[in-house]
Amino acid sequence: MSNPISPWWMPDRHQDRRPFLLARNRIKRAIRDWFNAQGFVEVETGCLQVSPGNEAHLHAFKTERIGTDLQRDPLYLHTSPEFACKKLMAAGEEKIFTFAPVFRNREAGPLHASEFTMLEWYRAGAPYQQLWADCAELVSLAATAAASTTWAYRARICNTTAPFTTMTVDDAFSSFARVDLCATYDAIGTYRDVLAKRASEAGIHFGPDDSWADIFSRVLTERIEPHLGRDKPLILHSYPTAQSSLARPVSASPKHAERFELYIAGVELANGFGELTDPVKQRASLEAEMDLKENRYGERYPLDENFLEALKFVPPSSGCALGFDRLVMLATGATHIDQVQWTPGPSRK
Repeated sequence: MSNPISPWWMPDRHQDRRPFLLARNRIKRAIRDWFNAQGFVEVETGCLQVSPGNEAHLHAFKTERIGTDLQRDPLYLHTSPEFACKKLMAAGEEKIFTFAPVFRNREAGPLHASEFTMLEWYRAGAPYQQLWADCAELVSLAATAAASTTWAYRARICNTTAPFTTMTVDDAFSSFARVDLCATYDAIGTYRDVLAKRASEAGIHFGPDDSWADIFSRVLTERIEPHLGRDKPLILHSYPTAQSSLARPVSASPKHAERFELYIAGVELANGFGELTDPVKQRASLEAEMDLKENRYGERYPLDENFLEALKFVPPSSGCALGFDRLVMLATGATHIDQVQWTPGPSRK
């Protein structure tokens, strides 16, 4: 039987991790300096929220606040600082960024932790393509700070100095999975049986109760993501609106949303939107997400009514969330998220 891994605070293990951690500090410093030079304001968002976020497949940590009168109010640790950041945009901020601790339950593995750091930033009045350029700058900064321009994960290699490439979600499904995704959805909704037939013909296995979204995710994870960001960084964009509950529709193609993800060496690093600021449409979208969550997991999270009210004051904006720990992993060659966190969370026994 092999010996268990020693705790992160043991001197020998800390010495192994320390080069990654010092690189993390250099990368954070370079990114912070860049945002400041661009006229951004760094903000700090509270972790305790009325709603942790309303994405169906994200799971939160629930707690409660006990008042001096012993009244108990349910609260959650946020899964993203997004709602708080948009409230700040409503308040009048125009360019903000934050390194936010975020919390997600039911997540563990080389690329996942229950607590991690999200780098999130917002630009008022900017098209969401501006965020693609921002991502390129951040990758370049991380590569310089870590003195490494060739990043790899599980034998997938990416040259970060190469120009970023772009690909639509529809084209990715066609190219890598041989699935005609475009025929399975429109601006009104999705067609589960059509996607199921095409996925089955492509040899992709799924359950009889899997929804359109479940099959979409399975195809993306199994057949597409391993190919994304090989050789050069890739922006995957123009997601179906059904997969973009917080993004505004593309004006010239309402079945698509202004959503993109950044991939390097098959790893998803960032998720960005042209922000949906219509409170009526946003409420309907979040309620649909919670209906799906309740149907699948037997629970739902409350909506943040203050967030929905604040949307009335949010100017046209674009925002992006980047997994900072993953960025450090790729830049330093670390193979597990624990290696790049100063104090990793408690492990399961």
